Amino acid sequence: MSALPPLLWLQAFESAARTLSFTAAGNELGVTQAAISQRIRLLEDRLGQKLFVRHARSLTLTPAGQAWLPSIHDAFARISEGTSEVFGMTLEQPVTLRATPVIQQVWLAPRLIQLHHRHPKLSLRLVSAIWPDDFGPEGADIEIRYGRGDWSGVEMYPLGDEQLLPVCTPAIAATLGAPCDLAGHTLLHAVGFGVGWPGWLQTAGVSHVEAQCHALTCDNQVMTLALASQGGGVALTHRRLLEQRDDLVAPFSVSVPSEERFWLVRPSRRIVSEDAETVWQWLIKAI
Repeated sequence: MSALPPLLWLQAFESAARTLSFTAAGNELGVTQAAISQRIRLLEDRLGQKLFVRHARSLTLTPAGQAWLPSIHDAFARISEGTSEVFGMTLEQPVTLRATPVIQQVWLAPRLIQLHHRHPKLSLRLVSAIWPDDFGPEGADIEIRYGRGDWSGVEMYPLGDEQLLPVCTPAIAATLGAPCDLAGHTLLHAVGFGVGWPGWLQTAGVSHVEAQCHALTCDNQVMTLALASQGGGVALTHRRLLEQRDDLVAPFSVSVPSEERFWLVRPSRRIVSEDAETVWQWLIKAI
């Protein structure tokens, strides 16, 4: 044990490597950014290798840091599992649910209201994630991920097949009689999805129209839908995300299927609390 670095240093590395931010790691661990930076430097001195490449406004892991991180994740997971097995789950601990902002707002919110009415004493904590790297087994009991479902070490339940279609305000929809009428309009792009505007335009048989359109790209669907609702253009979104909105309409019946979909996900090795199981089963029934 004497050869192991101090636990505080390992915690700092795990958090900073997961968030790729000394500031975020400090917020998570309740210390300053400077404290995290110091612990990482001490850890690197102890190991004799750099773990992070420090850029002007960001961090990346070195090859050594990338190779070491899975072992650290596994070690903390085993400590957590062992603690739960011996001492039981903390009754006051909330169920942590991680999902993208758009799925929280449009799909999850009405279902959680119903859940709260049914189980008013259940404590729930929502955590937002946007990019695939934001997701993972650390810190969340349940996640709603988007992708092909090719993740290891997790239990998954699909929310159903996905279809993507254009949406806009009723005023803009009134000007769109056919897909070719998109020419001259602004197409709102959300990056990070397997199917985008080029795929939909090809399905609609009007691939050439994209060159005649303006483009505005956002890193999440919350913003593209917000812009669309304000008359800022036409967004491409999932059919299920249109269900709870009355400010947007689909001007065309054409939709394009996606091999990606939303999934309920939870770690397969973690001991599940009674409250976390309640939330899991409720969301499955609410699909």
